[in-house]
Amino acid sequence: MKSKHNNQVNQGKVLAVRGSVVDIYFPEELPKIHTVLTTGDEDKIIIEVMTYLDKETVRGLALKPTQGLNRGAIVKDTKHTLEVPITQELLGRMLNVFGETIDRKEAIKNAPLKSIHSLPIPLAERATKTEIFQTGIKVIDLLSPLEKGGKAGLFGGAGVGKTVLISELINNMVSRYQGVSIFCGIGERSREGEELYREMKEAGVLDNTVMVFGQMNEPPGVRFRVGHVALTIAEYFRDQAHQDVLLMIDNVFRFIQAGSEVSGLMGNLPSRVGYQPTLSTELAELEERICNTYYNSITSVQAVYVPADDFTDPAAVHTFSHLSASIVLSRKRVSEGLYPAVDPLQSGSKILTPQVVGDRHYKIAQAVRQTLANYEDLKDIIAMLGLEELAQSEQNIVYRARRLERFLTQPFFTTEQFTGMAGKTVDLEQTLEGCERILNDEFSKYPENSLYMIGNINEAISKSKHQ
Repeated sequence: MKSKHNNQVNQGKVLAVRGSVVDIYFPEELPKIHTVLTTGDEDKIIIEVMTYLDKETVRGLALKPTQGLNRGAIVKDTKHTLEVPITQELLGRMLNVFGETIDRKEAIKNAPLKSIHSLPIPLAERATKTEIFQTGIKVIDLLSPLEKGGKAGLFGGAGVGKTVLISELINNMVSRYQGVSIFCGIGERSREGEELYREMKEAGVLDNTVMVFGQMNEPPGVRFRVGHVALTIAEYFRDQAHQDVLLMIDNVFRFIQAGSEVSGLMGNLPSRVGYQPTLSTELAELEERICNTYYNSITSVQAVYVPADDFTDPAAVHTFSHLSASIVLSRKRVSEGLYPAVDPLQSGSKILTPQVVGDRHYKIAQAVRQTLANYEDLKDIIAMLGLEELAQSEQNIVYRARRLERFLTQPFFTTEQFTGMAGKTVDLEQTLEGCERILNDEFSKYPENSLYMIGNINEAISKSKHQ
């Protein structure tokens, strides 16, 4: 990473190295916060200035392993921050936090560079109208509709299907909106990144996607900054290329975790549950850059790992406050074979109001949620006494709820090779019609199974004929 500035090089010396933390003495001029410093063999070790210790010493965080770095080593001030190339050539490519390609193809050359640190768009330049961002996934569009230019959280413990849902959203974004998808892997396992790359290539959506990775085995500074890299690229496609952008972040919890590691390395006292005292500020710096302008938008879906399924954890609580929709995945639904495993009672959206989605959508969503909530209340009685002991009206609620649960399942394009079922995308109008007909008991005579893993409601009729 060479400096673009031809001024005389400002040099310092390493005073101390503790893991990723490096203290550096600059006798002449202190580099600015966030400036990139280089040192080591062929300047391969890259350090970002994090704080000042005194008028001649900075403390930096190494973004590359510090093996072999010793006291007294010369450090060069590049006079610029971390930068990434911004160009249409990024589409279909896989990058790391330094803006270098990691997909074994040709490097991106001669592209303009942009600093990854920028301020959010001023309020005066933001769009104020609210639009629904249709995903083609029934349960999301019905019960927790996404806002165009909004932020949706995908909450769930380990192994409940967050990454599968994200892959499906990318697939549907490309086919429905002809927009650009940016996938940001924070603390991803390299296996997941490699699998996702291959799946997207096979699904034919890679050409409209940029992938940015800060992997699990990399230093915390890399995982802490990779979100800012993805946002800088997203802002380029929104503001310069004038395209709608879908930004997937997997996983916001690992960004918070990396911040916690960085904070500990910097010597800050921990706050509640051991998290960094600057948790809300760091998260806001990232989240507030996601918004829509009058011309184009960045819509974000963020996977959030919930530690030990505890929604009162500070990481989950602070993330919730930024979101306009929350999609909660439930382990119980996974065990029942209901995919996507979205919990309809815990998931919700701030835009699910009559003013935004319209009266019909709002009433159907409320009726579906009420039916499922009533069924949940009756489950204890059914477990103890059996279904036959319920009143006829309560039995009807159970039959309706079970059919709704099955209708809200859906086969995905990205899981075709595992399930053998062709993926389906369903329009909001078809979803509303299906739920309305089930609530009106039009399908009470059809077997529950005919509604399982279908697209629109008419498929249940043909499915039951073949059974």
